[in-house]
Amino acid sequence: MPEPLFETAAICLGEAMIMLAGGPGPLEDVETFRRSVGGAECNVAGGLAALGVPTGWISRLGDDGFGRHVLRDLQARGVEVGGVELDQTRPTALYVKESADGRSRMHYYRTGSAAAAMAPDFLDRPEVRDRLKQAKLVHTTGITAAISTTSADMLERLATEPREFLLSVDLNWRPALWRDRDPAPLWRLLKAADIVLIGADEAEVFAGTGDPDELYERLGTPVLVVKDDAHQAMVLEPGGRTEVPALSVEVVETVGAGDAFAAGFLAGTLQGLPMVQRLRLGHLNATAVLTAPEDHAPPPAPAERERLLNATDEEWAATKV
Repeated sequence: MPEPLFETAAICLGEAMIMLAGGPGPLEDVETFRRSVGGAECNVAGGLAALGVPTGWISRLGDDGFGRHVLRDLQARGVEVGGVELDQTRPTALYVKESADGRSRMHYYRTGSAAAAMAPDFLDRPEVRDRLKQAKLVHTTGITAAISTTSADMLERLATEPREFLLSVDLNWRPALWRDRDPAPLWRLLKAADIVLIGADEAEVFAGTGDPDELYERLGTPVLVVKDDAHQAMVLEPGGRTEVPALSVEVVETVGAGDAFAAGFLAGTLQGLPMVQRLRLGHLNATAVLTAPEDHAPPPAPAERERLLNATDEEWAATKV
């Protein structure tokens, strides 16, 4: 049997969207938009690839110009996309960023998208099955569980069937997507994961608590990463707790920073870094996105990363971006 023509350490599974960012002002007055690619899992895939981790992204896209642009964009960023299925009738999802009154607002157009048609049998496609079989880590988010009942069923199958890879899940709680649905499938997905990433603020809404110890006890996941916005991130695991403060940064745009943190932390996990350095790499990657107007940005240069990963606690705390 011939060897597969791909080699990926990480697989990201979830929806990608076209992002159209309008100029300043209310949406009805904007005439031109800047196009880019967004979506939590493809943001993480691009972030992992930028950090040197062989990474693939698996999903469904419309067989349309937007879908072809997503593939072209991810390939240019070093992401393997051979597991993507194109849909002849359903479209690629998109969202529009409105910037008015000093704040950004997102308008999503994803109902009936190609990715929402993912179902448990999607995992049986040879292009998907073979990639999952050889992956060391598979990452997804609560958004993919929320876009349709069939995609939630797919993730439940992914999480409950025997597997050799680590399963990483970022909560990414989106109340609007769960408005008419019971979030029980998301709870089950989180409890079945090997690594869970969660923001303290979203945990307050989703779970009724942002307390890391209570979350760790309720989820029972081997590794729980709790992000406290601009303050710190911590890991709770059987061996104890590790905390690393966030860097001081002048923020341009916050969208995508959580995905960048996940990419940094997961890259450090796959590279076998000590827990402090995994958290630092998450912070460094998030900082690059916080200082850029897009949902993703190149990570700090290798020499700068290496310097800060090995800095003393005092040097780390004194670093400003």
